[in-house]
Amino acid sequence: MTDAIDQANSIAELERSTAIRAITSRQKGQSLTHCLECGDRIPEARRHAVPGCELCITCQEWTERGGGFWP
Repeated sequence: MTDAIDQANSIAELERSTAIRAITSRQKGQSLTHCLECGDRIPEARRHAVPGCELCITCQEWTERGGGFWP
């Protein structure tokens, strides 16, 4: 019987491999048109300035600050 830590590690590994597959299936340097976090459109200027970006500026800043409660 596996304990909670083993189950959490298995879930984290599955999420990680799913994310890697999603990222590698796109063409190199191709940005998303919509933010993965909030779903808002990522401005074209940001997509050109940061090839491969997946988050809008607001969500990227929130993530870099360590997350927390999203307003």
